[in-house]
Amino acid sequence: MPDDRLAEAVARWRDDHGDRLTGPDDRTASGLPVAPLYTPLDVADGPDEHLTQRGLPGEYPFTRGIRPGMYREGLWVMGQYSGRASPAETNLRIRSLLAGGQQGFSIALDLPTQNGLDSDHPLSAGEVGKVGVPIDTLRDVEDLLDGIPLDQVSQIRTTANAIGPIAVALLVAGAEAHGYRPSDFKVMLQNDVLKEYLARGTYIFPPRRALEFTVDVIEYCARELPHWEPIEFCGYHIRDAGGSAVHELAIAFANGIEYLDAALRRGLRLEDFAHNVYLFLAAHIDLLEEVAKFRTARRMWARLMRDRYRVTDERACAANIFVYTLGSLQTAQEPLNNIVRIAYQALAAALGGVQTLATSSYDEALQLPGEQAVRVALRTQQILAHETGVTRTADPLGGSYAVEAMTDRLEQAVAAELDRIRDRGGALAALESGWLRDTLDDEAYRQQMEIEERRRTVVGVNRFTTDQPPAFGEFGGGPGGDTEAEQRERLAKVKRDRSPGAVADSLAEVAAAARRGDNTIPSILVAVREYATVGEICAALASVWGRASTR
Repeated sequence: MPDDRLAEAVARWRDDHGDRLTGPDDRTASGLPVAPLYTPLDVADGPDEHLTQRGLPGEYPFTRGIRPGMYREGLWVMGQYSGRASPAETNLRIRSLLAGGQQGFSIALDLPTQNGLDSDHPLSAGEVGKVGVPIDTLRDVEDLLDGIPLDQVSQIRTTANAIGPIAVALLVAGAEAHGYRPSDFKVMLQNDVLKEYLARGTYIFPPRRALEFTVDVIEYCARELPHWEPIEFCGYHIRDAGGSAVHELAIAFANGIEYLDAALRRGLRLEDFAHNVYLFLAAHIDLLEEVAKFRTARRMWARLMRDRYRVTDERACAANIFVYTLGSLQTAQEPLNNIVRIAYQALAAALGGVQTLATSSYDEALQLPGEQAVRVALRTQQILAHETGVTRTADPLGGSYAVEAMTDRLEQAVAAELDRIRDRGGALAALESGWLRDTLDDEAYRQQMEIEERRRTVVGVNRFTTDQPPAFGEFGGGPGGDTEAEQRERLAKVKRDRSPGAVADSLAEVAAAARRGDNTIPSILVAVREYATVGEICAALASVWGRASTR
């Protein structure tokens, strides 16, 4: 049917049925309009345009996936967010997950560790082991990795952001203590500190110093650990803090540009490390928008590499995407409903062609995940991979008029938001001025008002509710014993047994490296091996760089 005939047919259809085509739910979760009908008119590209806009799987611009066979070549890496109470308990959880078929794991750190505070610091009181595992010294990493076959694990991930270089040193030294070399395994480091000032609050140093500390990891891995994945450009936490899909991608890319430019200033080439960089994105429950978002992310990354940085290596143009199902969507009310939410979020990730996926546990809104909840989260991925059939073909929703139109619309919206950030001097300047924070707050408020005014339905929360409170005792996943006291005693023992002089000398060298502007990781590695604490290392750096003020 020629386009003019189709256009006439669609116009007639709208005229005939106009009063039946409107409704309250005509926008995505990000506020982008959704048409009641999509046709080829909404995806106006011929064969040539299709190749430049969509391409083929494994070929530039990678809209349809970064590998020709996609999941026929191998499934995504299945992982869970695994940090629990103490290093020993975390070790048991990781072993259990690996025995159940998981291929990788993520070490969730508790808040004191993420903020560079030791478990015996006064500000750590009440938080030790609460949302992850406390790591004070190399001894904790030795306990955490005990008996885990690192050379058989596909990927180790960590939430270290403000302490990214310290995490590198701890994992290298911890693995060596068990007889493994860094070349025997792969680590994916979150290591994106800029989003911490916007979304999570676990930052230590002033933003510009923190940026260079992050780039220490990129530089060190490019030169010493070329198979490690040195950074994830994180949109996940932007979304979790209330941003839209547009903010999620735009801020991740804008922050990424800051890191890439800083790495280039150190004399690195993008070809040395960009193929190991990951985008860390959320899987929201707005399924079609999410599929479009992952396709948009790949296309925009490919164009960023080629157009801005003149990269010709296709490996560097192909974006690796790590996805975690969005934690803020999980509800404390009727928590078993979260199993369904998580399954749909995971489906969006698989249909969108991601490389690594971690699924939330249904009880996360209540507590540290229990054994049953963690098992269900893993089984959700395994059922998706092996029973649903969505892995049989690359980009299974490619060609959907709705998904293709949404992909194009999202790219336009993200590009416009990136222009707004650029006009304010880039991500770092926009962060320091407060503009990015204000933008994110406004969007979070908009979304929350939609829920409170019931313009967006959350089942079991603002519609279809029950008066019965969640039966918390059914879950029972909290840590046992006095975790904080036990951790403090372990730390005290390490301090008694180590060499005070060697620790002091190593910390002095950490401060000297920071003062000289050297890459800090070699000196931190020495300090870690002497059992200097995370807090002591951060204090040595802060003696040179200062600490960030809180807003």
